[in-house]
Amino acid sequence: MDEEALARGSEAVALRRARRRASIDEAALVLEASGLHPLVTNGPDGFALLVPADEAAAAREALAAFERENPAPAPAPPPPTGLDPVAVPHALAVSAALVAFFVVTGVRRAGAPWFERGAADAARILGGEPWRAITALTLHADLAHVVGNAVAGAVFCAGVFRAFGFGAGALLVLLAGAGGNLWNAALRAGPHEVVGASTAVFGALGVLAGRALVEGRVRGLRGRAAFVPVAAALALLAMIGTEGERVDVWAHGLGLAVGVPLGGGAARLGPRLAAPALQRAAGALALALLAASWSLALR
Repeated sequence: MDEEALARGSEAVALRRARRRASIDEAALVLEASGLHPLVTNGPDGFALLVPADEAAAAREALAAFERENPAPAPAPPPPTGLDPVAVPHALAVSAALVAFFVVTGVRRAGAPWFERGAADAARILGGEPWRAITALTLHADLAHVVGNAVAGAVFCAGVFRAFGFGAGALLVLLAGAGGNLWNAALRAGPHEVVGASTAVFGALGVLAGRALVEGRVRGLRGRAAFVPVAAALALLAMIGTEGERVDVWAHGLGLAVGVPLGGGAARLGPRLAAPALQRAAGALALALLAASWSLALR
């Protein structure tokens, strides 16, 4: 910045003021490219862009022309909030359904028909039975397994339903869980079998992290601060997603990984996600996917 050129004017004119220097520096570069003589100063109120008084009019025109040619991108719509006022009862209903289905299927044992047909067997998924990625989410090895997933699922699903509505939220959680199982099967590419809703539970956590990531960027957070929600989700995965001898850490982590972009993408829909027709359609699609998957498994 040219202080000597600034000094030749009778006074300095402040064109811009900002708390952050980046935007001021950009404007100063525009003025310098136009042959003007800006100066960036730093004071108690932040940064200021000054020009000599006799260059003020030309500077304003140069900045206006730059902004016409380079409009600021429209901010992303705010993520939806409070779309399901009874999110907790809905989440508890989903958890109750998991327990009720466990009563029907019984515990995991050799030759158990539900597990033979519905478990996420990697070889069979890759061999043409992708529906197992969904049916496996409804099967549990024993009572402790289903209770643990029901409790954790109620917590995370309530957050998803509150943010995205029951219909859209249920579809997001189901897709995250199924996506995690499919990805896990692709990586294993051999004898490996998974059952349990935990992949979807961590998918729900990923959905919430993805939404928080978008929300942070809408508020102007950048760099490491914007990724705090994802870091928090990974910390929870490390704390509660790696315990137990039969825990499939890869399935948990991949469910979370699939959930993050799903949650971020859904958050960008903003208020449009609240449309009752969209919520009904999403909920119906989730039920249809679940019913169709078990229909294919039991045929």
